[in-house]
Amino acid sequence: MTPDISDIRKMPYEAKDRLVNQVKEAKRVLKITEKPDTEEFKMSAKVTGAGMILIGAIGFLFYMASTLL
Repeated sequence: MTPDISDIRKMPYEAKDRLVNQVKEAKRVLKITEKPDTEEFKMSAKVTGAGMILIGAIGFLFYMASTLL
């Protein structure tokens, strides 16, 4: 089934509307966000660092297991 010519003409407008709605949503999200205080930032950094170390350790264990086998 081929699209109707009127459907093809509407497509650029629909894409523009989707883009405009996404930009509006991004602006709304940025308006309600706030900068974290020092304590919250430190906690986020610690949790992120611990996660990186954990994932690195798991990867290293897999690497060691694969070289020993």
